[in-house]
Amino acid sequence: MLRFLTAGESHGKGLVVIVEGLPAGLPLTVAEVQGELARRRLGFGRGPRMRFEQDEVTLLGGVRHGRTLGSPVAIEVGNSEWVKSDKWHEEMSPAPGQTKAPLTQPRPGHADLAGMQKYGFDDARDVLERASARETAARVAAGTCAKALLARIGIDVLSHVVQLGPVTTKSTARPGPADLAAVDDSEVRCFDPDAEQAMVDEIKAAAKAGDSLGGVCEVLAYGVPVGLGSHVHWDRKLDALLAQALMSIQAVKAVELGEGWDVAGRRGSDAHDPITWDAAASAYRRESSLAGGIEGGISSGELLVARAAMKPLATLNKPTLKTVDTVTKEETVSFKERTDVTAVPAMGVVAETMMALVLAGEALRKFGGDSVVEFERNHAAFVAGL
Repeated sequence: MLRFLTAGESHGKGLVVIVEGLPAGLPLTVAEVQGELARRRLGFGRGPRMRFEQDEVTLLGGVRHGRTLGSPVAIEVGNSEWVKSDKWHEEMSPAPGQTKAPLTQPRPGHADLAGMQKYGFDDARDVLERASARETAARVAAGTCAKALLARIGIDVLSHVVQLGPVTTKSTARPGPADLAAVDDSEVRCFDPDAEQAMVDEIKAAAKAGDSLGGVCEVLAYGVPVGLGSHVHWDRKLDALLAQALMSIQAVKAVELGEGWDVAGRRGSDAHDPITWDAAASAYRRESSLAGGIEGGISSGELLVARAAMKPLATLNKPTLKTVDTVTKEETVSFKERTDVTAVPAMGVVAETMMALVLAGEALRKFGGDSVVEFERNHAAFVAGL
């Protein structure tokens, strides 16, 4: 079974992720991880940190001569800003001491106040450094491993932005694996050129006002075989696993599988995907994708579709959100950290990561194998048996 654990804080020396359960013989290089991390920094509306911060990747263990060993893979994502800044050496030092500037104006919409109360902290930085979306860099590193494994059995995962602020694409076209470069070339990672410029204009307007924007990304998985997940246990249903994984992304507040919200308002006769028999391919097919490629908690073999909705960032370039100083109890406005206008395009890349990790975990549960060769052989035998 595939699992991973991340550690580290936003302005600390770096992030670390340990990925356990990968079979031996999976090709993996620093360049591959850096390539995925570079995609995470994409998107118009990102803050200056994305321009000067480099993700310095080190494979610490579990990989030899470019291939996994079957042991846990440990990856470090160094923080170049920490290296260059004496401020963060002092502020985030693990040595005994205390900060000279505690943050006591918690930001509405963040974990600040609830975390301070939960753990008994008097400084919001004790919470925000770990709650920060910077943690997703470690997830993306783990997701690189998952994507590499899925590619061995023909599964591709990609995302695109379908809404940014109030601007929603009217196109029903979905990018395929061959379109990923075109999506990433878009300033907002939108596959619809007609909506792209309107999204950029909306970001510019929000930036001028010192405000922020949320949005929705759609995550697609091509080549998913039938049989991942389970109808037997509540915690092994594929749609439930994906919902939890996508909802765990910082600032994501809603997740949809297939056309979940739309079909809730339909009659049953118009809410399901008709089944047909493709004689040429000797396979069952669905005529639509209302269920998003999952039925009864099990992948159906069709395109897997999920959407994640991200709220507007609660850290604003012009702080106006009302809060209370936790020391004086007087009304004030939330403090300002360096921030983005929107991170929706980047969230799509993180959503790919989380979907890939779930699918890789379920593929390993279904097909097993201590080596990639055995994993591929087991998958091929299952598909042939269908």
